[in-house]
Amino acid sequence: MTIAQALARAALLTASDSPRLDVELLLCHLLGCGRTYLFMHPERELDAGESEAFEALLARRRAGEPVAHLTGRRGFWTLELEVSPATLIPRPDTETLVEQALARLPDGEYAVADLGTGTGAIALALASERPRWQVTGCDRVTEAVTLAERNRLRLGIDNVRFVCGSWFEPLDGRFSMIVSNPPYIDPADPHLDEGDVRFEPRSALVAGNRGLADIDLIANGARDYLVSGGWLLFEHGYDQGAAVRELLAGLGYEAVGTATDLGGRDRVTLGRWPGVADEENDNAQR
Repeated sequence: MTIAQALARAALLTASDSPRLDVELLLCHLLGCGRTYLFMHPERELDAGESEAFEALLARRRAGEPVAHLTGRRGFWTLELEVSPATLIPRPDTETLVEQALARLPDGEYAVADLGTGTGAIALALASERPRWQVTGCDRVTEAVTLAERNRLRLGIDNVRFVCGSWFEPLDGRFSMIVSNPPYIDPADPHLDEGDVRFEPRSALVAGNRGLADIDLIANGARDYLVSGGWLLFEHGYDQGAAVRELLAGLGYEAVGTATDLGGRDRVTLGRWPGVADEENDNAQR
C-alpha cells in the first residue's frame, strides 16, 4: 500500500466529519512525519507492519474512536498536548475562552485559576502567553492532574501548577481571574450518544439543571475567591449564553457579556466581580 492508496481509504470513514484529515493524522502518527511529507511522497510504500498498523487504526476510527485517542495527541492553541480517555479532548471552540482571558489581563503578576483543568489545555495556553501570571489548574480526577503535569513538564512551562480537588476545594487565597470549561451538557441531550463524546468521560460533559448546575456552583463560589475587579469566564453551550448572563448579573457580577466562537455561536460568558476589598487585589497579584 502506498501513501496515496492509504489516503484514499478515507472514503471508508463515512461517519466522520473530516475523513481525509483523520487519515492524514493517523498516517502522520504512524510514520512519524508531518502532513507535508504525505503530499510530497505519495508513492512511498508502507511496509507490512505499517500497513497492518494502519488498517488497525482505521478500523478503530470507523468504530468511532476519536483520532486524538488513537494518536495520543491533540493540538490546542500553539501547543501539542497529550490526551487520554480520562479527560475531555481539547477543542478549537475552547480557544475562544483563552482569547477572552488574555484580553482581560496584561502580562503582570496576577494569580489565575483554571477549574476542571483536564489535560491542562487552558491553563498551559494562558501560562505560555503570560509568563508572569501564576496559574493554578485543578481537577478532581487524579489521572487528569497527572496528565496535565506531564504536559507541563514536556512543554517546559514553569508558571503553572496542577492540584487535585473539586472546584475551589484545593485553592488558597484570591485570584485576579478564574476560568473554567465545566460540564454543561444536559444529561438528556441526544448528542451524547454520537461522535467522539461517546468515548469521553460523561462526568466531564454533563451537569444537572439543563447543563447549568456546575456553572451555577462555580459562579456562586467564585465570589469568595476573586479580588476586586477580578474576572470570571466560562465556556458553555451555544444555547446557554442568555441563561449564564442572567445568572452572573443576578449574583452581582458587572460588565457581563458573551463572546462567540469561530462558528458565530455563543460560547464564553464572563463577568467582573466588584465586591472584595481593594487591598485584597494587591495580595492576589503575586
